[in-house]
Amino acid sequence: ARRSLGLRRQHGRGAPARRTSATPVVCCSGSLPVASQSSQSTMTGANPVTVAGTERSSEWSGDAIRRRFLDFYAARGHKILPSSSLVPDDPTVFLTIAGMLQFKPIFLGKEPRRVPCATTSQKCIRTNDIENVGRTSRHQTFFEMLGNFSFGDYFKKDAIKWAWELTTKEYGLPPERLWISVFEDDDEAFSIWLNEVGVPKERIKRMGEDDNFWTSGATGPCGPCSEMYYDFHPERGSLNADLNDDSRFIEFYNLVFMQYNKNDDGSLEPLKQKNIDTGMGLERMARILQNVPNNYETDLIFPIMEKAASMALVSYSKADNAMRTNLKVIGDHMRAVVYLISDGVIPSNIGRGYVVRRLIRRVVRTGRLIGMRGDGHENSEGAFLPSLAETVISLSSEIDPDVESRRKSILGELQREELRFVQTLGRGEKLLDELLDEALGSAGDIGDKPCLSGKDVFLLYDTYGFPIEITAEIASERGVTIDMKGFDIEMENQRKQSQAAHNVIKLSVGNETEIIKSIPDTEFLGYESLFATAVVKGILINGNPVENVSEGTDVEILLDRTPFYAESGGQVGDNGFLYVYGEEGGKQNAVIEIKDVQKSLGNIFVHKGTIKQGSVEVGKKIDAAVDGKLRQGAKAHHTATHLLQSALKSVIGSETSQAGSLVAFDRLRFDFSFHRPLTEKELLEIESLVNQWISDATHLETNVMALQDAKNAGATAMFGEKYGEQV
Repeated sequence: ARRSLGLRRQHGRGAPARRTSATPVVCCSGSLPVASQSSQSTMTGANPVTVAGTERSSEWSGDAIRRRFLDFYAARGHKILPSSSLVPDDPTVFLTIAGMLQFKPIFLGKEPRRVPCATTSQKCIRTNDIENVGRTSRHQTFFEMLGNFSFGDYFKKDAIKWAWELTTKEYGLPPERLWISVFEDDDEAFSIWLNEVGVPKERIKRMGEDDNFWTSGATGPCGPCSEMYYDFHPERGSLNADLNDDSRFIEFYNLVFMQYNKNDDGSLEPLKQKNIDTGMGLERMARILQNVPNNYETDLIFPIMEKAASMALVSYSKADNAMRTNLKVIGDHMRAVVYLISDGVIPSNIGRGYVVRRLIRRVVRTGRLIGMRGDGHENSEGAFLPSLAETVISLSSEIDPDVESRRKSILGELQREELRFVQTLGRGEKLLDELLDEALGSAGDIGDKPCLSGKDVFLLYDTYGFPIEITAEIASERGVTIDMKGFDIEMENQRKQSQAAHNVIKLSVGNETEIIKSIPDTEFLGYESLFATAVVKGILINGNPVENVSEGTDVEILLDRTPFYAESGGQVGDNGFLYVYGEEGGKQNAVIEIKDVQKSLGNIFVHKGTIKQGSVEVGKKIDAAVDGKLRQGAKAHHTATHLLQSALKSVIGSETSQAGSLVAFDRLRFDFSFHRPLTEKELLEIESLVNQWISDATHLETNVMALQDAKNAGATAMFGEKYGEQV
């Protein structure tokens, strides 16, 4: 087998809604007529937005808002693409936080564009403002970001005009309620909004770099942005209006104009290919169109809150502010945990798993605080999270169609996690109460408040499973602070004891910038041959580029093409040799032994080894030879992982999924998720199946095919892997 096939199945979003408004446009570029300031804010099939009263407007469901956005841009030549996973294929990002993330390699110039423009509805997770969830009208951990993207096709003028047309003509928002912000130096955007769209000057605000200039990092593509705001209180007038006033305005659509490259010295140079990156918060637009006071009371979240309220035997409409806040926390967090688990994130005490565990335990504690007990089916000792998750799943068909197929594993994971936490919750709460009493009676404090020591906080975290945030919340309710520095020290000590060292090739930011400008992606030839002639494109010593290197030195060699497989998909990189021959007589001038190959900077292969003989310099031709015996061992163990996965699914069921693997020359390791240890009988049955298949000596056929063809043929998914068009 070449490699495991790991892109999850992608579904269509259903038939496009019938369009009765603007005539479809079949290309990205080219301006369209837009509503002027005097245009009516109505559209066929939808009434104008209602801005008074307390009833939720039934004209626009969240699904309808999403569909209208995608259809609008599809009619203007954009390719509708599915949401990417919440687990990004980007080591610099913890979780998917924006719609542009799946296009980042294109924006950075590391991958060619496959379409000139695209539109998506992207699942996103942000937990940096978790303490504000439920307490404000707009903070969420899980949300959807609607976006339209141009990769060197249309630019500022069309992006602005289409955003206005979508907002005023398709969604029917009154133009007089819309305000605009632009970067203070972006005269072009200001002029388009003023002169071509027709927004009055007093409703266009110039704002500074912190608010209206987007960067991808210290260097790289960047540009000004323009944001659209909805005004809930136009009667207050335009004098001294503050767009950051959450009681009056909500920002719902951000247009980023990537037109510059930021250099090391901070200077800006125009990009040859200008890009568009936009984001519209679906929940925010639903709040506006459904005429509700906050994002939580939209039809995207409120059914989950209603379910929680019914299980707690309370009424949301009659609840006080504290109860409503708790229900909002439950509604928000349940969406997050269901979609994270669906995307393969299992609760644990590290990494993304800790995010899921933290959110689950906040829901459990919050639910128990408001009186939720049992599973809602007459089992008072059961878990209530699965019942809440059922409601989330019932709302998921348009967000992520794959969630329904993972229902069993999602519900099982939530039930197990809740029951495990409940077992320790009572003991932990009792201990925490005792510790807080001691802190309140002690002299030790930080500032004017008594303090819970870092060791005690870590004990609650490590032994009783209390996320640090829950401890902090409970302590705050009692007027006690926590010693975060002490906790961090305890956590670091644990990491040092338990974390093994990893040998990962990583280039520094400065070197990365220099190298990527001069070295193209490596052409991989290893499926066709174990030998190839190539040119040395770069040499690194300790991550630093050099022009030549001599015998006895450990090096990293970058080639234009290679037969060496670079470590990926759990399979180790090839071993072998690079040979440099002289100009006359073919005498061997240098021998480099390659002991590891890694990918860096997208798709550049880094051959790590030692100069055994002679010297080598950039620009030289070399012969690359893979150790065929070792490659054959890796191939055998790679195929065995597929047999093992199939046997696992046959014996213990399809709910198990691969969580990782090691494919080495002499062994394999297969990681999988399951809620309990395997029995001796199951182990023997799995072993017997694999051995039987090996004994059958079934002919193995290896093919290169289009990714979609592989998926149609039933390719088994390996979560988290990213593949090109050919696999």
